[in-house]
Amino acid sequence: MIETEATNFFIQSRKASKSIGRLDSEGKSKLLVELAALIEKNSEQIKIENKKDLDRMDKSDPKYDRLLLTDERIKGLSNSLKAVANLEDPVGKVLLEKTLPNSLQLSKIADPLGVVGIIYESRPNVTVDVASLCLRSGNAAVLKGGKEAHYSNTVLVSLIHDVLKQNNLPAEIVTLLPTDRAYTAALLNAEGYVDVVIPRGSAGLINYVRENSLIPTIETGAGVCHTYVEKTANAQMAADILVNAKVTRPSVCNSLDCAVLDKEIISDVIPLVLDGFKEYNVEVYADESSYPVFEKAGYPFLQKASEDDFGKEWLDFKVSFKTVNGLDEALEHIENNSSRHSEAIITENNDFAKRFIKEVDAASVYHNASTRFTDGEEFGLGAEIGISTQKLHARGPFALEKLVTEKWVVLGNGQIR
Repeated sequence: MIETEATNFFIQSRKASKSIGRLDSEGKSKLLVELAALIEKNSEQIKIENKKDLDRMDKSDPKYDRLLLTDERIKGLSNSLKAVANLEDPVGKVLLEKTLPNSLQLSKIADPLGVVGIIYESRPNVTVDVASLCLRSGNAAVLKGGKEAHYSNTVLVSLIHDVLKQNNLPAEIVTLLPTDRAYTAALLNAEGYVDVVIPRGSAGLINYVRENSLIPTIETGAGVCHTYVEKTANAQMAADILVNAKVTRPSVCNSLDCAVLDKEIISDVIPLVLDGFKEYNVEVYADESSYPVFEKAGYPFLQKASEDDFGKEWLDFKVSFKTVNGLDEALEHIENNSSRHSEAIITENNDFAKRFIKEVDAASVYHNASTRFTDGEEFGLGAEIGISTQKLHARGPFALEKLVTEKWVVLGNGQIR
């Protein structure tokens, strides 16, 4: 029965994709502006439904912060919708034009993907971000959110449906699947109905989708982010960046997971991070060289690191410290433990910075800045579906510009081959 119901969802999404695909740029922008106003108008109702989800989750769970919708975050959703509405429409953009020797006029244009499936966990903001990007790029969206955000996702999608109906468009342009896991399997097998599937969440979720999907998959990978402090670094700058990258929002994928420090600079940098870490009770997992420095300073939240503490995405107020003998060891450690998301070097040696940028295999690489900037909105791309860590089609913030494919248009006057 679930399989039949799911297939019906996908059939309706496919039909609805034609409706959104026919809208011009102004019509698509209008939908998003109206949705932004409706979300702000219904902020109290959104918080009521969000609280139902929050009440089912332990506040100590790192996912709690991801799930939480405050007035500020709801306002942020509205602002994000307006920002996407103002972005250049990628659909119909001419990518190439030429005339062949036989007088055929050839052009390549950007075209919607069609139906985009997104599987995600406890972040209701993804519901609005994904829907806005799909609507603006002329795609239908099939959303499979986690059970943790069921009430939040449901109220947000109901508002999206209200706007679609008010504009005489089918609600099935944006479909929220039931939380039953059987619908995840159905989505991954929706060959012929869904054109691409995008998992956003934990490494476990991403691996499951990669291993089980019959549909082309775009990975928005887990973030295991390193910041390497090279011995010539400005110690205060390094400390400020380490603290910022760890404490500002540890539950997101661009937060710091491992600080990699040259041995020559650990006694200069570590004392400068203590106050910032203490304020948030950051638990430090230090290797054998950095542990004595934290211990001597009397840092209260200190553990000895094991090998399992490296290459781990903490998503919490936790961080590991690794000491190295120079750039080569730092590069080797990052290569062995990175998820290819975001990596940073703090150094005054520009040659080392250039080598780090060239050799580190990651979607975003930083010199003297926090990895917390890896974000579609921060990069001026509007909302994002996630951070793609793969190399085909899209890498880095997966935003509006990548929700299209290509179509070749050939105009002739009777040519035959």
